[in-house]
Amino acid sequence: MDLEQRVAELERRLDALESEGPEPVVPSSGDFWALEGLKEQLAQVADGGVLFTGAVRLPTEERYEWQYGALTEQLLDADWGELAEAFAALGHAMRLRLLREILGGRRTATELAELDDVGTSGQIYHHLRQLTSAGWLRQAGRGRYEIPAVRVVPLLVALTAARPT
Repeated sequence: MDLEQRVAELERRLDALESEGPEPVVPSSGDFWALEGLKEQLAQVADGGVLFTGAVRLPTEERYEWQYGALTEQLLDADWGELAEAFAALGHAMRLRLLREILGGRRTATELAELDDVGTSGQIYHHLRQLTSAGWLRQAGRGRYEIPAVRVVPLLVALTAARPT
């Protein structure tokens, strides 16, 4: 394939992604295998439930496999106000950028401060404290941060859920 064809193919793919959003990942048979499995597990529960799961390999070559489910009744009866801090921490563009950079391998405050348009070191530490307080980050040593393993897939699920449909 020559360069012109490759560029045209990349432009076609980019247009498709921008106009339609992400393509769902489903088996080649096209069935809803995860949904069917969940329904089978919840056959005795009248109100149903939700499940999210993921198998992730990051640019750092770290791998995470995780799943979590909850019954509808448990979710509806819970105090949603207790979750406000976790959602609020994700509600700032700079914090989302810092999380993305940390997932990508920039783990120290010094590395993060070297990025363009992230503000002063004081501002960076403010955002890192907010993310740490909400449980999206943890300190893994002096000035070094990481996303807890049990938060990697949920973070990516939250990002997926926030995308326009």
